[in-house]
Amino acid sequence: MANPLIRVNNLSKRYRIGAVQRGYKTFREAIVEGITAPVRNFGRLRRLTRFKNGEEPDTIWALKDVSFEVNEGEVLGIIGKNGAGKSTLLKILARITEPTSGSVEIYGRVSSLLEVGTGFHPELTGRENIFLNGAILGMSKKEIERKFDEIVAFSEIEKFIDTPVKRYSSGMYVRLAFAVAAHLEPEILLVDEVLAVGDAAFQKKCLGKMEEVAHGGRTVLFVSHNMAAVQTLCSRSVLLENGCLVAEGPSHAVVQQYRGSDGGNRSAYVWEDPKTAPGNELVRLAAVSILNSCGRTVSSIGTDEDFFIEVKYVVLRDGVRPGATAVLFNQEGTCIFSSLSNRDKDWHDKPHPIGLYRSTCLVPMSLLSDGEYRLTVLLWEGSYNLVCRSDETVRFHIRDAGEVRAGYYGGWQGVIRPALRWSTERVSSP
Repeated sequence: MANPLIRVNNLSKRYRIGAVQRGYKTFREAIVEGITAPVRNFGRLRRLTRFKNGEEPDTIWALKDVSFEVNEGEVLGIIGKNGAGKSTLLKILARITEPTSGSVEIYGRVSSLLEVGTGFHPELTGRENIFLNGAILGMSKKEIERKFDEIVAFSEIEKFIDTPVKRYSSGMYVRLAFAVAAHLEPEILLVDEVLAVGDAAFQKKCLGKMEEVAHGGRTVLFVSHNMAAVQTLCSRSVLLENGCLVAEGPSHAVVQQYRGSDGGNRSAYVWEDPKTAPGNELVRLAAVSILNSCGRTVSSIGTDEDFFIEVKYVVLRDGVRPGATAVLFNQEGTCIFSSLSNRDKDWHDKPHPIGLYRSTCLVPMSLLSDGEYRLTVLLWEGSYNLVCRSDETVRFHIRDAGEVRAGYYGGWQGVIRPALRWSTERVSSP
């Protein structure tokens, strides 16, 4: 029978939205405020800690009636859009803040990595902070000393271990903080979206360590926008939306639901007002579209179909030498490819007269695997001087045409599906 280490029961957290304060006061106002401050502050304290039964316009529910359990040795993913309540949930579990209502039961020693430098004293050195964090977790000095060399080696900051952490960069903070949290053997590890601060190599190293921690039987709660990492590390996930738990189950199914709630596909984006379009006084974006082979705007393309990425831009001054870059990402955020318009020899690096221009990029059939894709467009001028970057201008779907499956209906591995040439010949006989 499963043994829950965490029980979350009807958990709710409500915050009061503060009013904007005036920037300056007269001398008379300052004197009056000083005299009346005790009474006024007592009233403010009562308002901050007491809520009416009904909804109030100056309050917001960060979490509302959230309930779930996490079993021993389980890796649970917590996903959702920004502002969904993920970080608030982990802060309650880490006992940083208290819930408005509901309860949390935790059985075991908790280590958390919620923000860069959480739990570090800025005036202490890296070495001293390792011992401080270990003591907070209830570990003995001998236990910390046994793990010390391993922590320092993992963090890769041996040269700076005796430097006060207030002089660390954000990347160094994350390296040491994650090393401490992962190596000091807590029963429960809480990890928020902090690994994005580190470089790609260290992110990969951290994910590998988390996988090792999970296989070691410890319980992990992992908040991330990296859906590939969630599906790889987490057997089960929960989806939060506007503070409410809207889905719970196997990570693959919950991630699919999350992707489906992202507002659907948008096969074209047009900037109606040139003054507010991305760009500068030389060149501005006008529109980005996904077109089929007939030139129609489409949001769904078969794996057996060619399609075009179309970028329109306006040149505002004679002699400008603009260009465009299309960067395609899949639904996990993996970059599939980036392609520059410098392949167009007729116009590349040549002066453009004032006017509206259209650049198109042909994406051949049998290149992309089925799934959701998002397009980012960059506009540059001259010798690749970046003018603007417009993220996720369009979203579209590549559907499986089934032309190469030959009766196979399982999942197709890989982010691309090129039609590579194969040949077979008989080289011997019995």
